[in-house]
Amino acid sequence: MGSHQSAKMLNDEWLTPRWILNPLGKFDLDPAAPTVQPWPTARLRYDKLIDGLKQPWKGRVWLNPPFGREWPKWVAKLAGHGNGIALLAARTETRDFFDLVWDKADAICFIRSRPHFCYVDGTPAPANSGVPICLVAYGARNRDVLDKANLGATVTGWRFRMGLAPNQNT
Repeated sequence: MGSHQSAKMLNDEWLTPRWILNPLGKFDLDPAAPTVQPWPTARLRYDKLIDGLKQPWKGRVWLNPPFGREWPKWVAKLAGHGNGIALLAARTETRDFFDLVWDKADAICFIRSRPHFCYVDGTPAPANSGVPICLVAYGARNRDVLDKANLGATVTGWRFRMGLAPNQNT
């Protein structure tokens, strides 16, 4: 997966814009928070100095994981936890997306536009995310929150069985 911004930016700490966070309500934990944060994402935050994957997760979780190759580990932990919302690149065709989102999530909200994430000082980046973004809910409460947040098109109530596409060989 790509990062929130171009690789030329040499930065993997990006703030989620408030217009995305505000309609989602309060969170108990952000296990992948930027080190510097002008607005809080959750009551308790782990930054890169405190490995959020190794810490216990309790309560309602906000997860904006690193968008590199490590994102599946973060989302797998959230799916197992069962209570939270993740912000992800909408790479809906990938095996990890099938395994961790289509097969486990309670809702997906495809954000209306490609957001401009913010630098750690709170100013919006000049470029947008470069990829479509979705919010993924785990747990009934979070499904309902996404359904009412009015941030894009929300899909709920599916059950998907993963199989091979007709043009794939086993």
